[in-house]
Amino acid sequence: MCGISGFNWEDKQKAGEMVSALSYRGPDADGIFAGKGISLGHNRLAVIDLSADANQPMFSAENDLVIVFNGEIYNFKELKKELEGGYAFKTKSDTEVILAGYKKWGKGVAARLNGMFAFAIWDKRDNSLFCARDHAGMKPFYYFWDGTKFIFASEMSAILTHPVPRTLNREAFNHYLRVLYVPEPMTLLKNIYKLPPSHTLVLKDGALTAEAYGQEPAAKSGLSYADAVAAVRQKTIEAVERHLVSDVPVGVYLSGGIDSSTVLFAMSQVRKNIKTFTIGFGLGEGEESTKFNSDAELAKKTASFFGTEHHEVVVSAQDVLDSFGQVVRHNSDPISNPTATAMYSLAKFAKEKVTVCLTGNAGDELFGGYERYRRALLARYVLGRSDLFARFMFIKDPLLERVLAPRFFVPDRPVKTYYARYLAGADAAEALMHADERSWLPDYFFMLSDKMSMASALEERMPLCDKELAALARSLPRRYKVDLFGTKKVLKDAFKDDLPEYLFNQPKRGWFAPAAKWLRNPEFSRFARDVLSPGYYAGTTSLFNWPAVAQMLEKHIDKREYNLTLLWAIITFQTWAREFKIEV
Repeated sequence: MCGISGFNWEDKQKAGEMVSALSYRGPDADGIFAGKGISLGHNRLAVIDLSADANQPMFSAENDLVIVFNGEIYNFKELKKELEGGYAFKTKSDTEVILAGYKKWGKGVAARLNGMFAFAIWDKRDNSLFCARDHAGMKPFYYFWDGTKFIFASEMSAILTHPVPRTLNREAFNHYLRVLYVPEPMTLLKNIYKLPPSHTLVLKDGALTAEAYGQEPAAKSGLSYADAVAAVRQKTIEAVERHLVSDVPVGVYLSGGIDSSTVLFAMSQVRKNIKTFTIGFGLGEGEESTKFNSDAELAKKTASFFGTEHHEVVVSAQDVLDSFGQVVRHNSDPISNPTATAMYSLAKFAKEKVTVCLTGNAGDELFGGYERYRRALLARYVLGRSDLFARFMFIKDPLLERVLAPRFFVPDRPVKTYYARYLAGADAAEALMHADERSWLPDYFFMLSDKMSMASALEERMPLCDKELAALARSLPRRYKVDLFGTKKVLKDAFKDDLPEYLFNQPKRGWFAPAAKWLRNPEFSRFARDVLSPGYYAGTTSLFNWPAVAQMLEKHIDKREYNLTLLWAIITFQTWAREFKIEV
């Protein structure tokens, strides 16, 4: 896991500025390559092949290719065996396998990789730049393109070291206020984009071309339910074992749920002395501490069951206030999620013990774990597809119309139309799962996880989103995963004999923070009043109906209304806009 950056002209000094902007992502080494028509930068977090030979930018054996790569390739040893004989390998790294693969397969190399990745390869043979992002969008790839200048990086903040316009993309802003993130390919800034998951990008002769790869619809497997249960169990264990490849210590983020506990079980079959990490919240009397710490208590119980070395990080309202600016700065493509500060604190602590942490992320999306999928089966008879997504995911129009200045309010129909492309098919629950996998997961959760972990140079890995396991999950009938009577059926049945029985009797809570209570904390509410005022940042004064926003905050503080979701989104946006000097 690393930081990558570059642009399509030669400038060592500017390349160095981009590398400096991402220094926290890769504290172990950095490097620059600059030549006619290209500058590349890399920040290295050494995980596989810790030698200096594996530093980047890395050159091919013939010195005609240069790569900067962020991520991990879990099938690199298998690919290396296939490539040996036709390529003279100099390292034991997965990076060099990508170079050798590109030599043999060209842009087809991306589809052969099982991993999380974003990379760029400069091909000296024809002065082209080939870029790619992994199948699920676990690793970020941002780029600026105005028809002439091309600038890319792992994070938007590195692109903003260049004198590029910082103009708000109003269409993207409309999405952000409804779903709390911006879907690809947009970002909140004009001319800065995200490369979508399962896509490649080629810059050649002044033209930029993006293509999808590996997105063919999965054929249904035809497995019986019993065979599906056995296949899920085997593929999950294999995926976790693949994700353990590392030359540095690996731990587990453990919640109170099935997904992370399944990952821990699979890891425990091949590793001993495992370190586990979880988050708790410091709450006072009358603040429902039991409710918000139930996952932490379950994690502690499960850690004891498996005999791990368990660590719990406790986050208070003051901790959130102290780190809020840093969290927004690291998350330079804003996402509104109160748990971001908890994720940031957890990674910061875990980094003291390990360099890599496995998580249970993506289990709900791929195996049907959310209650909204089950409820969608009930609602399908009265709601259309885009209305169904809006019902479960959108902040509603009347609320937005109340707080936005009239000239910035746009009804939700264009946003619904955007998501309709993910919602085809006869099955309502499957349509929602597909939308979550293609949009919410990569653009919201994976991006937030990447930024919050890499702020402390901690690598998060998601074995439940392994390419082979994900393909199996998609091939299974929806009824194997979720129906009117239950969720995540096949995954639960696959590991019912391996996990503590109490885990299967828990209600689906989701992971949430006591942010509504944080907003009522005297110190935090003072901070919120300052941020939610027209004088906080002149660049956004015209965007909002500030008296309405202030009224919404006071009603929340006084417990007359519950307004956390929208208030947090505006606080996050305001802090980001001032930090990066955004123009409306």
